[in-house]
Amino acid sequence: MSIIFDIQGHVARVTIDRPERMNAIDMATARQLAKIWDEVEANTDIRCVVLTGIGEKAFCAGADLKDNTGKSGVDYWKHISADFSGIALRRTLKTPVIARVNGLALGGGLEMVMGCDIVIAADTARFALPEAKVGRVPLDGGMVMLQRLIPRNIAVGMMMTGRKVFAHEMARYGLLNAVVPMADLDAEVDEWVADILASAPLSVRAIKTLARETPEMTVHEAFTRETPELIAALNSEDANEGVSAFLEKRAPIWTGN
Repeated sequence: MSIIFDIQGHVARVTIDRPERMNAIDMATARQLAKIWDEVEANTDIRCVVLTGIGEKAFCAGADLKDNTGKSGVDYWKHISADFSGIALRRTLKTPVIARVNGLALGGGLEMVMGCDIVIAADTARFALPEAKVGRVPLDGGMVMLQRLIPRNIAVGMMMTGRKVFAHEMARYGLLNAVVPMADLDAEVDEWVADILASAPLSVRAIKTLARETPEMTVHEAFTRETPELIAALNSEDANEGVSAFLEKRAPIWTGN
């Protein structure tokens, strides 16, 4: 298996385990990842996901160019346009995902990072979309997402040149939530996980849903957007529990109801 998938205490950890290929994604791994995201969607007991790569060299080096899929670039583009099963543009995933970026995030690796909600990186991590260097283009969301997440000229410059950008620079552009030494990476990620678990799960799902669905809307359209996740959070028992816990000066006990 090229993916380690582990669930403990409301937290799922998804680790790409292909160190011999710098955690690059071949078609078999992509299919495995798609199944994992489907499983996460179906399991409401999972309240947070941590996505990372094995080792300290690479989070994910993108598509495995040694993997011959037999598909032309146009075929691949039509396939992902019709049925996007990865994480970068997946709107059906309501569970928060933290990217633990332990090294290079290239091509599809960076596109997966862009699909996450919180990004924590080691200070040695580097980011790039090098597809143009090999006659490809960033099809898995990079061309449309990066310029929406960081300044347009920085994004276009990265895509046209394939240049690698260090973590501190990407943090300055606003893509990363935190940059820490590699030795502190797990502790930093665990703090973010703990903070998410300390929040009401239905509130977190509602926040993610609205944040994902409304960027292209006007402020008024976004404000009046009614989603099932928002209504569930507003009508939940946890909404009352949160207030009661605050007034009673105790930690809330979330039930997800």
